[in-house]
Amino acid sequence: MSKSIFPWRSCAKQLGWGLVVFTVATMLGDRGYLEQMELLYLRLLLMPIYGTEDQRQDFLRELTSMDLLASYCLTEPNSGSDAASLQTTARRQAGSTDYILNGEKAFISGGGAADVYLVMARTGEAGPKGISCFYVDKDSKGLSFGRQEDKLGWRSQPTSSVILDDVRVPERCLIGKEGEGFTIAMSALDGGRINIATCSVGGAQFCVDAAQGYVSTRKQFGKAIIDFQNTQFKLADMLTKVQASRCLVLNAATALDSKAPWASASAAMAKRFATDECYNVANDALQLHGGYGYLKDYAVERYVRDLRVHTILEGTNEIMRVVMARHMIKSQA
Repeated sequence: MSKSIFPWRSCAKQLGWGLVVFTVATMLGDRGYLEQMELLYLRLLLMPIYGTEDQRQDFLRELTSMDLLASYCLTEPNSGSDAASLQTTARRQAGSTDYILNGEKAFISGGGAADVYLVMARTGEAGPKGISCFYVDKDSKGLSFGRQEDKLGWRSQPTSSVILDDVRVPERCLIGKEGEGFTIAMSALDGGRINIATCSVGGAQFCVDAAQGYVSTRKQFGKAIIDFQNTQFKLADMLTKVQASRCLVLNAATALDSKAPWASASAAMAKRFATDECYNVANDALQLHGGYGYLKDYAVERYVRDLRVHTILEGTNEIMRVVMARHMIKSQA
């Protein structure tokens, strides 16, 4: 029986490459999001921008050394795309500077496995200006987790709800100022969208290579499947989609790195196109494998399952179209 295991060894290997430390050093040097390599740590690495010097000293060493794993908590059962309507609250405790957090977060990557959680909670008025950001330790009293979600794909990554029941958080764990939480949350999305698009490109490239290898050796009607023109056309279209996606991702990364005014729209465009088209590529690769592609003996079925959620993560692709359209309208105003 197969097991879904989180790849801790891979995380440790990344530490050996210095990716996490380099990303933090880059951000502290005010060079922007030059390296968008760390999906799991991206949000917590916003601390160099929004955190105080004391918070950097207290939290960053353990995070960049990967002694601690971190999760980002924005989505709630009743606020997905409409993130500004979140209902988790953070209230000052009477006679104290501490905050008391109550609420529930949904679909949290690393839920139950991470050591710390960046929690977006409401400290003030309705809407985005009333949201603040808090650093919450996993051992905090009142913090608990729902069951691990039984997902179609991304099965090795733990995903659960995060439940806060009168969780006491000291004032020093407020990241930024009160009311800045939504800005902090949104500032991570452009890089996150490029990350997801990049993952889609990598997965689709694997599927193209796997499909080409399979049809080159699989014979039907006396010759290799790759010798049929319809197979060649399919492979050509698949490769074109991957290359076009790759170009959009690189363009978006360049715009984000240079802090171009169209960076958010470029990230949304890359995310929308790459995740849609690369999923289609994976699905086409499965089709080229025929019945064998539907078996777990071949890796393409896993890529189909894993890439499917990319059209939902980091903002649905419908929201990506909204972001692009707003940019178009604003630029013409």
